[in-house]
Amino acid sequence: MIDPKLLRGSLNTIIIKLLSERNEMYGYEITQHVKDITAGEVQLTEGALYPALHRLEGKGILSTELRNVGNRVRKYYRLTEAGKTEVVHQMTAMEDFIKSMQLILNPKLV
Repeated sequence: MIDPKLLRGSLNTIIIKLLSERNEMYGYEITQHVKDITAGEVQLTEGALYPALHRLEGKGILSTELRNVGNRVRKYYRLTEAGKTEVVHQMTAMEDFIKSMQLILNPKLV
């Protein structure tokens, strides 16, 4: 399992990338999808995910919609127009970061 400390700086990028691909998701769905696509290597905790979702919503990157599903209320998150622009910025920044880390950790492969 990936150390949660390493994920902190990547959490916003993970969230907005997933929402750019899936259009909308609710919190638990995000945690399960990340767990599934990483074969359990990345497990987002609710304690990390929900504050990040609220920060992104506060910055105007995400919008929300409450829906009744059965006898529960789910909060669905989706990207705003500003969020769609932010995806491009975050993905470029993450790709640059990964390239730099590869130079540091394994320069022979680059």
